[in-house]
Amino acid sequence: MYRYFFKRLIDLIVSVTVFVLLLPAFALLYVVLAIYYKGDPFFYQKRPGYHTRIFSIVKFKSMIDAFDEAGNPLPDTERLTKVGYFLRKTSLDELPQLLNVIKGDMALIGPRPLLVQYLDYYTEEEGKRHSVRPGITGLSQVSGRNYLSWNDKLRYDIEYVDNLSFLLDLQIIYKTIKKVFKSSDVVVIPSTIGGRLDVERKNMKL
Repeated sequence: MYRYFFKRLIDLIVSVTVFVLLLPAFALLYVVLAIYYKGDPFFYQKRPGYHTRIFSIVKFKSMIDAFDEAGNPLPDTERLTKVGYFLRKTSLDELPQLLNVIKGDMALIGPRPLLVQYLDYYTEEEGKRHSVRPGITGLSQVSGRNYLSWNDKLRYDIEYVDNLSFLLDLQIIYKTIKKVFKSSDVVVIPSTIGGRLDVERKNMKL
């Protein structure tokens, strides 16, 4: 009953309440970032969600739009701004995802929504991560976050799906709050410590 009804109800109540309480901070960040980036302060990216339905995840922008002569984005290390570094370090860049939760694309707790390009590289077991809504935080994030290997991240995702419960969600929320306040396991530029899942597994097949 929790998985199919109460989890979504709790997500909606909590996300609306938190968004309303943080609305002044949200509005301030919106204005500051709109001025800083001279345009839209949001970053949008297509991600697969519940039953692999594609949706647009929204975050506060942390990098500038800069490209090389061939039109390819410059490395993250060259595009990340000082403001963006602060947003990522404090996890404030994730704040707009409350709107994804309110809309129903995401949950507060669940496997993180990964890139669309990864869909062809999951095992059948790992594909179970899409049998629940993706989350702002999850078991993988409180168990090592970006320092985990892809196999371990996906293993934690499946462990969450198989053991989803109200008590487990409470434990993850508690651990998430602790990590946010301590800024522990936060990697501001994930690409500097690990590669992409599709590239890693494509190379394994060669």
